Amino acid sequence: MSLDLKQLEDKARKLRMNIIRMIGVGRKGHLGGSCSLAEIVSALYFHKMRHDPTHPGWEERDRFLLSKGHAALVQYAALAECGYFPEGELERVKELGAMLQGHPDMRKTPGIEANTGSLGQGLSIACGMAAGLRLNKRHSRVYCVVGDGEMAEGQIWEAAMAAAYYKLDNLIAILDHNGITATGPIVERFDTNPIPSKWEAFGWNVQIIDGHSMKSIVAALDKADRIVGQPKLIIAHTIKGRGIPFAENSAAYHNGQFTQEQYDQALRELAG
Repeated sequence: MSLDLKQLEDKARKLRMNIIRMIGVGRKGHLGGSCSLAEIVSALYFHKMRHDPTHPGWEERDRFLLSKGHAALVQYAALAECGYFPEGELERVKELGAMLQGHPDMRKTPGIEANTGSLGQGLSIACGMAAGLRLNKRHSRVYCVVGDGEMAEGQIWEAAMAAAYYKLDNLIAILDHNGITATGPIVERFDTNPIPSKWEAFGWNVQIIDGHSMKSIVAALDKADRIVGQPKLIIAHTIKGRGIPFAENSAAYHNGQFTQEQYDQALRELAG
């Protein structure tokens, strides 16, 4: 499936609306980092990645790993929209026995490639997948979304070195650079800047984009296809809580909850 830019933007809007519905009223949910990824996840699932909802284990599929697994709501919304499972399952997120839990679980949810959420581990898993696919002479790509708070994890940098050493050019990492952790601005908690020059020094090809510009996202993903001999990093500048004005750039909505009034307002904002 490959949609035009307007269709991709419409998909991103629907993903955000379903994120709001999954959180509901009076229950906590990871809103901020899920909404900051809506355009990126829309571009991956509906433009770039080769995948088949009717055959999740298709060997030639591209792989998507959400290293910042707490943002699972945006992936669940995309998987439901693609048809991996009925949309009604979104109403049961985090319920006992439900297929959609607070972090991705490959044993429960079709379309999930790995259990993630322990920050720092996803990129290492992605490296292993990319290396394995190359050994098996597959042409599949591995896309891994990491968070900017996650940059403080040492395992991220071990994986970065390994990916460059083994020239894993079928690996594309996307940094959700929204600048805010669960407790406040990254520059005040654990400042890992300058990010671009560090990754370039580690041997990665680096692009910097507006993570809410669908045109820029699609262009960066397409350009990444043409880079050979290096792993690729797309640094996407995003807004935490994007699309819900009262939640934007607020650490309070990293894992926040809505009153009924806020819930209704959020859906109105997105519908409008």
